[in-house]
Amino acid sequence: MGYLQGEKPITISKLLSMHRAGEKISVLTAYDSTMSALLNRCNLDVILVGDSLGNVVQGQTSTTSVTLEQMAYHTSCVARSNNRTFLIADLPFASYGHPEQALESAATLMRSGADMVKLEGGDWQIEIIRYLVNRSVPVCAHLGLMPQSVHVLGGYKIQGKSEDSAKLMLEQAKACENAGAQMLVLEAIPSALGKTITNALTIPTIGIGAGPDCSGQVLVLPDLLGISPGKPPKFVKNFMDGQSSIEEAIKAYISDVKSNRFPGPEHGFNS
Repeated sequence: MGYLQGEKPITISKLLSMHRAGEKISVLTAYDSTMSALLNRCNLDVILVGDSLGNVVQGQTSTTSVTLEQMAYHTSCVARSNNRTFLIADLPFASYGHPEQALESAATLMRSGADMVKLEGGDWQIEIIRYLVNRSVPVCAHLGLMPQSVHVLGGYKIQGKSEDSAKLMLEQAKACENAGAQMLVLEAIPSALGKTITNALTIPTIGIGAGPDCSGQVLVLPDLLGISPGKPPKFVKNFMDGQSSIEEAIKAYISDVKSNRFPGPEHGFNS
């Protein structure tokens, strides 16, 4: 058991301490044991086993086809090679429709090795966040572009552009924190809104297309490596450019996040 052998894995307490000290938090997705081991060697702070595996592993057009069983499988694969990095797993589409179902689904992922679960949604998820936290399940919330809601949103579009929608998102972010969420992912929103929400909260915000002022950054690993098919989103940077190996590309990403060189202005969105 690592904690009896001198190993010091990253915990939520460590991440919150980093946030209070102003240290940026580096996050990447992983779906298998090999990449998990590599990300550990690179000293990444957080691995996200994302339901993005529906796109990048399964070749689906959205994340809604991903099942709880598939998430548990990939979480367990990542967990086997993870000895220091904080591990978050996505609750997949339709696995947390009511509090009791959410607890059962979260327990499945945590038994597979997750340290925290992530769920999408704002004020309509407050009861579920509170229910999980009160039962010892750490929660990361997710606002902005929510891939599980892509059919309702009408596609992959920037969120929070109007004054009313930005105000609502800020209110939802505060509600998630008040309900007990300990982290918040902000996806595809104006950079100015990312800054406003980050400054209004005491918990870390993890941005993906949310500007440079979030507490940390996350990218989908194949996007970072420049191997995803199609045109990359604006917020993506190919870190393989100029690097001799995948390991060096990952280290470059971590360094750029920590030093606030990534994301640059060219990776953000205006209101």
